Amino acid sequence: MRPLSGIPFRKMHGLGNDFVVIDARAATSPLGPADFARIADRRFGIGCDQLILLEPAGDADATMRIFNPDGGEVGACGNATRCIGALLAAEKGGNRATIRTRAGLLRAEIASDLVAVDMGLPELDWAKIPLAAPVDTARVPLDVSTIDPALPGWFSAVSMGNPHAIFFVKNAMAHDLDAIGPRLETHPIFPEKANISLVEPVGPNHFRVRVWERAAGATLACGTAACAVAVAAARLGMAAGDIRVSLPGGDLVIARSPEGRVIMRGPVATSFSGVIDPSLLAA
Repeated sequence: MRPLSGIPFRKMHGLGNDFVVIDARAATSPLGPADFARIADRRFGIGCDQLILLEPAGDADATMRIFNPDGGEVGACGNATRCIGALLAAEKGGNRATIRTRAGLLRAEIASDLVAVDMGLPELDWAKIPLAAPVDTARVPLDVSTIDPALPGWFSAVSMGNPHAIFFVKNAMAHDLDAIGPRLETHPIFPEKANISLVEPVGPNHFRVRVWERAAGATLACGTAACAVAVAAARLGMAAGDIRVSLPGGDLVIARSPEGRVIMRGPVATSFSGVIDPSLLAA
């Protein structure tokens, strides 16, 4: 049964990484993957990098489910977690929120106009990232000569609830991300596809990053990619302490707890709210 009236939504973003947020905590959402794809379309729908569905959670302030523009569900999104953390904390009139995700319980803390999220421990085991074969994930050899011969012949692999491949390059802007991103994302070495990051060191503990997000394409910002870059850089001895990641949409700061948990900090914003007309939804 389709709703006879529209569905309220909120449009939020973290550094331009944008989300349509639908609150289904009070009633089960009637929407499915085809609806998510229509809503995410930037010409025929509202437009977003991911659609966020909020559902009840007994052990947290809410459950956050994340859907890519193709309608497929994914396990983690750092910028979405920061947006939802800010939203839930404001509802409670406080500065903290706990969010249930497929990647586990994530905790957000708001300080002034910045939101910090504990993204948990990174996964570095090849089978859990996952990769297609046993390998040292710090430096994974890969023949990219037919994709982009200017890329290094290796990458670092990290999972932050979703798989990331990090290529350290001399100039991140010198590569055609729109051309190489789809080919690298779907390479056989990634059985569940992967997010692709081109990472340029620009100063002590500072990296410029461009990200091709699986099933979403080039994005202005990707929080889990920023976390993965910081983890990979520290693992390779390229950085230590707080790490600044400059994305096309702005900067994130990545820190590590004494236990190795990844803490991401940056701004969020609400762009607008509205109602989804039933005519947009799939039949």
